[in-house]
Amino acid sequence: MDLDDLFPSKPGDPLVELAKQDLDPISIEELLARIEALKAEIARVEAHMNRAQAHRSAAEELFKK
Repeated sequence: MDLDDLFPSKPGDPLVELAKQDLDPISIEELLARIEALKAEIARVEAHMNRAQAHRSAAEELFKK
């Protein structure tokens, strides 16, 4: 038994489930579509992180004064 099975990061974490998925039955076209979807999700998460960092920086600057 794998430790990840015993102590998952979060119950039903979609990233854990995604990483466990067997890729063998998936066609090349489906894999390419999956890659594009994952790239879009990465861009969305990075944009969110940038907004959060900008918000935090603005708050820190406000409370410095």
